[in-house]
Amino acid sequence: MHIFFPLAASAGRIRLAAAMVLTLALAGCATVPPPNDVMNLAQTRLQQARDAGAEDYAPVDIGFAQGKFQQAQAAMADRKYADAGNLAEESRADAELAQAKAKLGAARAQIQQKTKENARLREEGERMEAAASQPPAPIQPAYDDSLFEQDLPAPSSSVLSTPPGEGFQTVPVDSLPPGFQGDQP
Repeated sequence: MHIFFPLAASAGRIRLAAAMVLTLALAGCATVPPPNDVMNLAQTRLQQARDAGAEDYAPVDIGFAQGKFQQAQAAMADRKYADAGNLAEESRADAELAQAKAKLGAARAQIQQKTKENARLREEGERMEAAASQPPAPIQPAYDDSLFEQDLPAPSSSVLSTPPGEGFQTVPVDSLPPGFQGDQP
């Protein structure tokens, strides 16, 4: 036979309730600490990605990283530290991807620029080589040779004759050839 003691049953329930309250109280004290280190690391990686040129070479990835970091900041403000830590980790990973893509894009741009410069130098070298193999062009005088090719009228025999006597004689102006002026030789 079983004897029922109402006080004994209630004492067990009270102990069970007390244990549950104590467990909940301890669980409330054991919350996740704020993920400050993860947040700082994510913020650092975001800045490194921006410095590497991610906004030019990987705008989608840097946008994802910034969006997740903003969500992590909002979760921190709401004291949802586990969510904040996860979002900060995702932000860090996206920022690292954006940084890697930015470095790759910058390297590709530099290679493309060097390739263009090499092609330009190659063309210039080929032009110089072609010019060196051709004979030099004749040099054009800076004056007009046609002035020296004109025939001038011959002076009269009286002008060319030896002056009689010693000394120099003057020639009358009317005996000078046409176009000859005064004291010019």
